[in-house]
Amino acid sequence: MEGRPEIDVESLSWLPRIVAENPDMGIWVYLGIVALSILVFNLGFARKLPVLKLVIVYIALFIGCIVMFFLALMGAPIVEVLLISTAVLGVYKLRMLQRKREEAEG
Repeated sequence: MEGRPEIDVESLSWLPRIVAENPDMGIWVYLGIVALSILVFNLGFARKLPVLKLVIVYIALFIGCIVMFFLALMGAPIVEVLLISTAVLGVYKLRMLQRKREEAEG
């Protein structure tokens, strides 16, 4: 097509390159972003929510992750930040559980 400029795939970062080379991977990247967002939400949110509120939050996450997906395709480090957030919150939760066990024993 004459009106479309050629995309230099080699100049893209890793995530846009994967999706540009294999467009079917886009849905898997989106679902990965959703899964990481849900994990970060569950690790970071202290209270248990009622089921209806939890469904509303998950629907909002699914919709909000569309924006994060497009930002990730533009080169923003969305996946990396979600992975780091998961690691930090996971370590925090683990330390908190260990501390509660120590307080219960002693």
